[in-house]
Amino acid sequence: MYKVLLVDDERMILEGISSVVDWHGSGTELVGTARNGLEAYERIAEKRPDIVISDISMPGLDGIGLVAKTYEQFPDVRFIMLSGYKDFDYARRAMQYGVKHYLVKPCNEQQIQEAIAELLSERAAEQERELFVSSMRDQFTRMLPQVKEQFLKEFISNKMYGSRDLAYYEGLFHMQLTERTVRIVLMRVEESHEYEHLFALKNIAEDVVEGVLMGTTIQLQDELLLLIDDPADTARLIKELNEVKDVFGSFYKLDVTVALSEPDALEQLRRMYRDAQQVMNHRFYIGGGSLMTRQDIALHDCRMGSGFELDEEQFTLIIKSGQVEQVETEIGRLFATLSELRLDMAVTRSYVLQLYAVMLRLYPEEERSLPTAQLAELSQLDTLTGLHDFIRHAAIELTGSYYKSNINRQSSVVNKMLQIIEENYTNAELSLNGVANQMLYMNPDYLGKIFKKVTGDNFSHYVNRYRIERATEHIRRSGDVKVFELAELFGFGGNSQYFSQVFKKVTGMTPTEYRRG
Repeated sequence: MYKVLLVDDERMILEGISSVVDWHGSGTELVGTARNGLEAYERIAEKRPDIVISDISMPGLDGIGLVAKTYEQFPDVRFIMLSGYKDFDYARRAMQYGVKHYLVKPCNEQQIQEAIAELLSERAAEQERELFVSSMRDQFTRMLPQVKEQFLKEFISNKMYGSRDLAYYEGLFHMQLTERTVRIVLMRVEESHEYEHLFALKNIAEDVVEGVLMGTTIQLQDELLLLIDDPADTARLIKELNEVKDVFGSFYKLDVTVALSEPDALEQLRRMYRDAQQVMNHRFYIGGGSLMTRQDIALHDCRMGSGFELDEEQFTLIIKSGQVEQVETEIGRLFATLSELRLDMAVTRSYVLQLYAVMLRLYPEEERSLPTAQLAELSQLDTLTGLHDFIRHAAIELTGSYYKSNINRQSSVVNKMLQIIEENYTNAELSLNGVANQMLYMNPDYLGKIFKKVTGDNFSHYVNRYRIERATEHIRRSGDVKVFELAELFGFGGNSQYFSQVFKKVTGMTPTEYRRG
């Protein structure tokens, strides 16, 4: 039942309307009456009626004043105004507060009930509209995460997206997108795992990493992609990403490989994604479970040609990462497609030549003469099998050269680390973090992995073994020497006990036993 308050300064009218109107039949309940505007406002605050039927002319606070005051505090209250002919134009001032219903005195109970029925009908329609809007808003709120995921997938794959599209999605997401500096984080769960693990990883990352804007799973690459605000403190971000790896690993006993892009404007998201893919592909050399950035890896800049750009980009990424098996698989897929299409031989050859042109651009300029000369041989082949074998052989050879180049770059970095060890092994403060952050300016996690890959030992064990080898040479040359002096000379900071423990672990003897022997 809707609650009604009746207001009029004439007692007879007040009593008459109260008694003659069938309130219950109108779906209402008369909860009170008032003789003036001030008294009516007190009743409104007390009873919270849905409808107020009020005279326009009253002492103290007239009907217009009552409407205005009520509208400020109780905007949902609806009014039916009673007025004489002379006050009717004045009463229309209440329209600015949403008053639509006016009755000219004298009026009968039927007119009042019709006005109430019309007002309640409007109120029901209004509530229905509000319910519909609220329902649509709730549905959109529930769908918003999926909309953001789809937006992210389309933006990294559709080169036609631009600033105009960003402006549209800014309004949709209520989020600044233009002129915003962001990074891409790619995450891949290593070893055999369920697809649901990516969703668990996404939830952990969104809890731990500050500034996550949106994320999505890339089923084709079996990866998680996160879009994050570029933090002022990159070291903090690296720490948070390592924490994500640790938390996920503690729950699921699986390693996670992380690739972090360089910061750039969100409009450059597609290029950033390609760069992050290149970084991720280097897991092939150092194994899974690493956190890698562009600074950790020397990437060659390659400007792609026109044509089937997406296919060319993917093919280029695989070759540059040195993954021979994947190159063979991709070439097999391309030629299987050409075989199924049964195109004219000249058209098929044009696609193969375009693919070979992509490969030519990947050769260093000084090495392009031989593969360029082989174009003549390629143009003479007249079977799809012959074209397939030619491209496969050339791609395997090119991919192998990239593999060797990448391995050589890693070996070069490790050689620098070995040189640093030789020059600084007497320094007790020598550490992997110090070498990474203060000398080579590389990520410690990545640096440690390639060091172990090349040397077969972790950094600290290698340093201690090297120190003991230098100590044994010193003992053989000098003869009688104190253990604490050896600990001081060879990077153990004077800690003779720890020096003795490491010495015995490496040589199988204590320093004293070694000196006597």
